[in-house]
Amino acid sequence: MSGSGSAGVRNRITAVGAPGQVGTVHVVVPDGIDDHLRPSGGNAYDRRICAGLAVLGWSVHEHAVTGPWPRPDGPSRERFTRVIAALPDGAVVLLDGLIASAVPEVLAPESGRLRLVVLVHMPLGHAPAGEKASADEAGVSARERAMLTAAVGVVTTSSWTRGWLIDRYALRPSRIHVATPGVDAAYPAPGVAAGSVLLCVAAVTPGKGHDVLLAALASMTDLPWRLECVGSLTRDPDFADRVGRQARRERIADRVCLTGALAGADLDRMYAAADVLVLASRGETYGMVVTEALARGLPVIASAVGGLPEAVGLGADGDTPGILVPPGDPAALAAALCDRLRDAGLRQRLRSVALDRRATLSGWSDTSATLSRVLAEMAA
Repeated sequence: MSGSGSAGVRNRITAVGAPGQVGTVHVVVPDGIDDHLRPSGGNAYDRRICAGLAVLGWSVHEHAVTGPWPRPDGPSRERFTRVIAALPDGAVVLLDGLIASAVPEVLAPESGRLRLVVLVHMPLGHAPAGEKASADEAGVSARERAMLTAAVGVVTTSSWTRGWLIDRYALRPSRIHVATPGVDAAYPAPGVAAGSVLLCVAAVTPGKGHDVLLAALASMTDLPWRLECVGSLTRDPDFADRVGRQARRERIADRVCLTGALAGADLDRMYAAADVLVLASRGETYGMVVTEALARGLPVIASAVGGLPEAVGLGADGDTPGILVPPGDPAALAAALCDRLRDAGLRQRLRSVALDRRATLSGWSDTSATLSRVLAEMAA
């Protein structure tokens, strides 16, 4: 790719609107936000907006609270209570929903003293199919609704999540704002002629559907493909073990690589070596890895679930830069993968649309500017 083309994308990605009046914001995040051994989209988002708000002139006071969130133990709850009690009257407080929605009994009484804004990455009351639901699911939803109702404002990372909260918790639409994740500019991945390198970037957990993906691939061993799975193997070790056994049982283990979690240059190299991103999730509120792939011109084959279609988006001509399939359907996923591998023309069309979509992606500065405007409004 030419340097001028890259510059054009970078200029688009760094465009920023007026951020609104800035001031002081206290940001409450889970401890371990920078743990590269347990990367997550929520942690990455929190880190980027803290940095982005500071660039826009906000005085950002970060409070990382320890504990097994969103199921805090007694000591964690006590430490969190002390953090909140120490905040000055009238402070604007942006809280990661993983924490805030778990302790409404601590935060709701402070709603008259503090300007509480909750950042919801994944509603605690929404358990994707295949994930272990809380034994107290009704209680979790009730506590989350109470917290979000008490907050002066709510920020979600997708329009899908905003709609889910309105429908499920009957929250006032005017109080819920959307600040979609940004993406960094990147050069297009060169790929290979056969388009055979498949990349899945997701923690190996039931909700991400690795079992569905392997079932699809086991039915197409006559085609050339190799799967690189990048993601934590320790979030759900039992499930990760089952995925490994599944690959061996289906006799595709020599074509499937489970790398574990990667970040930085190591992850960049995996994207650069890939031909397509595959995400068989059973549930997603957005899917930051989707836009990370599209920023490199990689088409996406993903489940049509939650916020994933929103992240995939459309190219300049209204075409989809990939293929969306029903969640939990190995046959449909296999059909989409086979069509792409067998049809060079389809591969080229998807690649072209992905490159078009690449030029429309927003950057983290846009996310920070949106959040800045919301916080300024909440502070008024």
